[in-house]
Amino acid sequence: MVVLTCFFTAGCTSDFDEINTDPTASPGNEFNPNYLLTTAQLAYTGSNDFAYDTWRANLIYSATMMQGMATVVSYWAGDKYQDNPAYTSAYWERAYDEQIKRIVDIVAFTKDKPEYNNIYQVGRIWRAMAFQRMTDLYGDVPYSEAGGAYYTGILYPKFDSQESIYTDILKEVDEAINAINTSGDAVTGDVVFNGDLAKWQRFGYSLMLRMAMRLTKVDENLARSYVEKAIGKTMNGNEDNALLLHDESGGRATQNRNSQVLLGDGGQENYYVKWANTFIDFLRENDDPRLDKIAVHNIYLSEGSKDQNPGYVVGGASQKGMPNGKDLSNNPLYRINDDPSYTTFPDYSSPHPQMISRTAPTFIFTYAESEFLLAEASVRWGLGSATEHYKNGLKASLTFLSQWSSALAVSDGEAETYASAHPLDMANALTDIGNQYWANACTSFNFYEAWFNWRRTALPALTPINYINNSTNATIPRRFPYPIAEENTNPENYRAASAGVTGGDLLTGRVWWDRE
Repeated sequence: MVVLTCFFTAGCTSDFDEINTDPTASPGNEFNPNYLLTTAQLAYTGSNDFAYDTWRANLIYSATMMQGMATVVSYWAGDKYQDNPAYTSAYWERAYDEQIKRIVDIVAFTKDKPEYNNIYQVGRIWRAMAFQRMTDLYGDVPYSEAGGAYYTGILYPKFDSQESIYTDILKEVDEAINAINTSGDAVTGDVVFNGDLAKWQRFGYSLMLRMAMRLTKVDENLARSYVEKAIGKTMNGNEDNALLLHDESGGRATQNRNSQVLLGDGGQENYYVKWANTFIDFLRENDDPRLDKIAVHNIYLSEGSKDQNPGYVVGGASQKGMPNGKDLSNNPLYRINDDPSYTTFPDYSSPHPQMISRTAPTFIFTYAESEFLLAEASVRWGLGSATEHYKNGLKASLTFLSQWSSALAVSDGEAETYASAHPLDMANALTDIGNQYWANACTSFNFYEAWFNWRRTALPALTPINYINNSTNATIPRRFPYPIAEENTNPENYRAASAGVTGGDLLTGRVWWDRE
């Protein structure tokens, strides 16, 4: 028995490594961080768990609070100013797991490896952008210790102050841009700029500009210093727009996240979610060519149907936005049927079908946004020509529509004519810029950015909704409360962060840069 035992033991252990090695796993020495970059970029457009965070944070809350979209769907709490903890925590729950871990992994793996210099720098830029959105949503958040448990063993990361986060992400972007070597290693997993490192540098400077301008109310000197670094180096045109083209073949994992929701995959959003009247009226009052392109009505003719009517109506004159803060109840104060605008649901304007196709792009950062920020910096500090940057931004916010689809295209000539007829009013320059920044964000479905910039500038001047049992005393929310789950999983750090929120850990609390 002893001899047989030795025999079988030797036989089993001779190929132990082969038997116990996962043939589908990549050994550390063969790991290519480019593949992980692709995943991290796709995750930034929304969770592959049926647009979980996009549905709640970008659409249910940001889009309706900013009156870009409106709906009577009862669980859309955004324009009712109601706190639904399951929805306000959705971005935190998905982003740390699907975005942050992956991009932190890339940065940690490629650091101090010259053969991966460029993907390391790209990773730093992307990591900074991912954390900017996270801290803009919640305020103080885990940053320096977040996503690195594999490397540090820290399972309960501290919450860094938003001030320290902004100081560091600005430094990170600045260093990364300058360390990119355009003749160095190829970034092959990049599905945003396809490895074009010159575009990455211009994108990095545009991101630096956005980050810096966020600080105008709390640290104007720091804001201006980084803006001055970015001037002359930001995006050159719509060809530099940061966008991700989606693919239908991969199902939920690769399809456009906003589209999954607005096509009604999870309910009746296709029939009941519309452009808001605030947004549609703004375009109409300004004779804006976008109205003739992005809005249609009679696209869904009956509740319960997912079929789009091929005879939908395009054209600004007949478009009608839905009022915010309405529902399907019997209360005449809120019931949509009692609103003077109501005729039928199909009569309200929906996004053009090319904007909600499953292969539609997700716009991450546009040239127009960059130019509007430069215009604001010019007004504030005399840096460059405000009128020129504003005109560039206005034209680009029209012509970029062709990147949705050729069916939405506005020609360069039309854009030039419109922008020349609507120059920046220097007496109301910040208002003009803020309004157009919002309109561009709504048109690109980047409602996060519409909300963030509104909190900083109070533009556009939105009229708050006073819906029954709202959580904010009829004021537009300022931030998302921390997820309650953090109290159980990271209690000490959670309690300290919650206690430090100006105005309390509520929808009405304020993040550091959002001073009154």
